[in-house]
Amino acid sequence: MRLRFLAALAAATLALLLPALPVTAAAQDELLERLKAIPGLTVVSETQPAGYRFFVLSYTQPADHRHPGRGVFQQRLTLLHRSEQAPVVLATSGYGLPVNPAASRAEPTRLLDGNQVSVEHRFFRSSRPSPADWDDLTIWQEATDEHRIVQALKTIYSGKWIQTGVSKGGMTSVYHRRFYPDDVDGVVAYVAPDDPVNPQDLAYDRFFDRVGTPACRAALENVQREALKRRERMVALLEADAARNGYTFGRTLGSADRSFEMTVLDTAWAFWQYLGVADCPSVPAVTATDEELYAWIDNVASFAFYTDQGMEYYTPYYYQAATQLGWPDLAFRHLRGLTRYRGLYQPNSVLPAELRSRHDPWPMLDVDHWVRTRSERMMFIYGENDPWSAERFTPSRRDSYLYVAPGANHGASIALLPEAERAEATATLLRWADVSMGQQRLPEAAPLPDDPMLPDRHTR
Repeated sequence: MRLRFLAALAAATLALLLPALPVTAAAQDELLERLKAIPGLTVVSETQPAGYRFFVLSYTQPADHRHPGRGVFQQRLTLLHRSEQAPVVLATSGYGLPVNPAASRAEPTRLLDGNQVSVEHRFFRSSRPSPADWDDLTIWQEATDEHRIVQALKTIYSGKWIQTGVSKGGMTSVYHRRFYPDDVDGVVAYVAPDDPVNPQDLAYDRFFDRVGTPACRAALENVQREALKRRERMVALLEADAARNGYTFGRTLGSADRSFEMTVLDTAWAFWQYLGVADCPSVPAVTATDEELYAWIDNVASFAFYTDQGMEYYTPYYYQAATQLGWPDLAFRHLRGLTRYRGLYQPNSVLPAELRSRHDPWPMLDVDHWVRTRSERMMFIYGENDPWSAERFTPSRRDSYLYVAPGANHGASIALLPEAERAEATATLLRWADVSMGQQRLPEAAPLPDDPMLPDRHTR
């Protein structure tokens, strides 16, 4: 009798400990088999960082969801698996995944200690139909891609779902929420611009009139003016640079001169997007040599960016900006009389001729109105000194929030908020995901790098 009691007690104790034990080989095989059983899902590879399983996957998607019989493509995604019961963070950069993806975590994934599904946006890298009908690159088509992925993986994961993204990825997460509001339980969108009426971009000009200090703003304007005054010598430096590196201009901007002017126009924007007030002393004086001026602009804005090779990766983004998303339309009053190309600073300028398109304002007007009036459980994080944060979404009053990280650039995060707001935003995220503060859910796991979810214009 005593032996039976002890055996039952041991079994009960073991059952209580099971959630904290390492996953068995049988459980691992079960997860792999369940993934393989999802129609259209292919497991490309797997690695196993301590406490996780990391899968590179592909998923068969219709090229056009309205006409699914007109061809398919393979959309790349990754899965960072922690537990089938843990929350799932659906993450998108709005761009492509790395060529060789590795395990990393977005901020919400780290705060929740959850699973993460990272999706490559259609038309980026290999996630492009062949042949490609660029009319299929719309916010609704991508939202529907993500909807199908969520529905497929909900057959495995029983926890809450949170969507997140940075910049264009933040925008993408908003659009998914707009079209499929029941897919996820909350959205955390970082530095996501909202451009409902593209020609009315006064918010961006106001931003550049106020950001940083007067001395820093004046120094940046002086750099732009001085570079344009030295156009012939500076373009010669760019042409020499292009010859050394194999850069060309014919397919997109058309000439080194136009590429040079576009880069100069973009310099102040790039400075505030990636750098900040602490970097103001690095801005060169007007007495700098041509080589010093060129090197500084190159370091901040990258002369390689506005070349045929630099634009190739970003073509889907600029196509979306031209057709639906909109773009910053700046006045550049301080450069009047020095620029040559009217209307250069817009996405059609960097697209191949066959992809240049008319802008349709309706999708952004629709999304903006929906976010303001009907959306629920949406959190927006912006950076005070980030130009992309100048035009912001206005959340509804339905359990939705907006925070601005003081002094932050395009890398704004919950971690950079003031302490009280950081605690409030974190508590909201945990509540949406049905996770208790300090809850010990899973065994110790290996540290993973943070997923910045932002492309670097200096490397592609």
